[in-house]
Amino acid sequence: MFVYRIVKLQKRTADLSGTGAYNEGGRWNSEGVYALYTSEHEALAMLELLVHLDESELPPRMFVMTIEVDDNAPVVQVPDSELPADWRVPGNIVLQEKGDDIFNARQYLAIKARSAVMPNSYNYILNPLFTGYYDLVKVVDVKELQVDKRLHK
Repeated sequence: MFVYRIVKLQKRTADLSGTGAYNEGGRWNSEGVYALYTSEHEALAMLELLVHLDESELPPRMFVMTIEVDDNAPVVQVPDSELPADWRVPGNIVLQEKGDDIFNARQYLAIKARSAVMPNSYNYILNPLFTGYYDLVKVVDVKELQVDKRLHK
């Protein structure tokens, strides 16, 4: 399977470490837990980036990473019935704890999770500490994102 990630700096286009999420935390991980956030489509990756930026913060250059994940790698999807009613609210501790438990158990390479921005689409949050991670996850393409000028208003 292919997943996508957009980064602001070219030097980060080879980084699959999950250090950013480790330092800041995310919807599915607390600070101190490694996770690499990716999306099933390039457009979703862009939306996920945009919701975290003020329009004045939109960098002049961005890069789309195409990441190949081995089709046989174990991926878990949290059933909708296990999502709290307010799962789309940022900083939901229940989701962070659930993600932390999954990542710390190291049984799955990734969590397939509904996007809070586009709930009928999915993000894949990868676990860099999964055994064999770098054998199962590879950057296969990087291209500069041609950002539509209307986004720079």
